[in-house]
Amino acid sequence: MTEYVFTPAPIPSLAVEGEQPRFPIRRVYCVGRNYAEHAREMGHNPDREPPFFFSKPADAVVPASGDVPYPSLTKELHYEVELVVAIGKGGKDIAPEDALEHVWGYTVGVDLTRRDLQTQAKKAGRPWDLAKGFDASAPTYPLLPVSRVGHPAEGAIWLKVNGEEQQHGDLNQQIWPVPEVISYLSQAVELKPGDLIYTGTPAGVGEIKPGDVVTGGIHNLGTFSFTMV
Repeated sequence: MTEYVFTPAPIPSLAVEGEQPRFPIRRVYCVGRNYAEHAREMGHNPDREPPFFFSKPADAVVPASGDVPYPSLTKELHYEVELVVAIGKGGKDIAPEDALEHVWGYTVGVDLTRRDLQTQAKKAGRPWDLAKGFDASAPTYPLLPVSRVGHPAEGAIWLKVNGEEQQHGDLNQQIWPVPEVISYLSQAVELKPGDLIYTGTPAGVGEIKPGDVVTGGIHNLGTFSFTMV
């Protein structure tokens, strides 16, 4: 048995809807600017350039329910609702036509972003890890296995703040659909069971403040609700 100098933290995990066993999280990858209108609202050209990725810590994934803590060091916290892909079979240099064989399930999550920190880092030519990878920065609904939901390639994705709709799109508007995202990412790193991929957000991102109630969902994948505190 391996001995450690102190007791390791518990393995980060995500609930599976209606089941007791949880999905252990290894790594969290996020795709940037994967919807054309969102790319435009962020000041970028939505042409099909190769997708780019950033990461969040595995323990940044928290339930998209109850209270979610408003982070420190920001005065401009933004929401980004996203389709989340859970990898159940590892691989490297995966062909797009084989990519869906590696998916365990799907869900909906929110990429919380300290936008002011991200803007400052971009202007200074510095990494923006802390703008994306802070504590509780990925509120996420429980996973649904492929056996129950198939592979959703279309369907409404939406988010509301205090009951007012801010984001609304369709999964079929993704610049890079899930098979191509998996294929590109597997060329850069070897994917393994337990990896999560947040696949980008539609247009309409904006600010949330303490006390705001954030609701959202994806057709056939569930609806979440949490309060920023």
